[in-house]
Amino acid sequence: MVTAKIIYQGYLRTEATHLKSGKTFITDAPTDNNGKGEAFSPTDTVCAALASCMLTLVGITANKHGFSVGDMAVEVTKHMVANPRRIGKIEVEITFTGREYTEKEKAFMQTAAINCPVAKSLHPDIEQVVSFNYC
Repeated sequence: MVTAKIIYQGYLRTEATHLKSGKTFITDAPTDNNGKGEAFSPTDTVCAALASCMLTLVGITANKHGFSVGDMAVEVTKHMVANPRRIGKIEVEITFTGREYTEKEKAFMQTAAINCPVAKSLHPDIEQVVSFNYC
């Protein structure tokens, strides 16, 4: 089954449609690569996918082990490199608030996050730096 359909809209912009839900998003080339930077770039979406996947797996793991997560938020930073132009490093900072966690719960969540499917799908040359904050 086809997952998505992406249409080039011109001017270095695409529209991606998730076929099952009909939801869409736009990508735009970044300003440092001839674009307008008015939306996520394709490489931005890779970084956002990594962060989203990590939070999703933390939630799945918490449910599986019988505990609830408080609030979770992620800040993700993309570092590009040249020759060839590509993502060189992704920094992911996950912050948990709203409750105290046991050391065992923290271990479950951290293991789930760093082993999410997107993390395991990225090329090993992309450095992934993940930090966890409990407030």
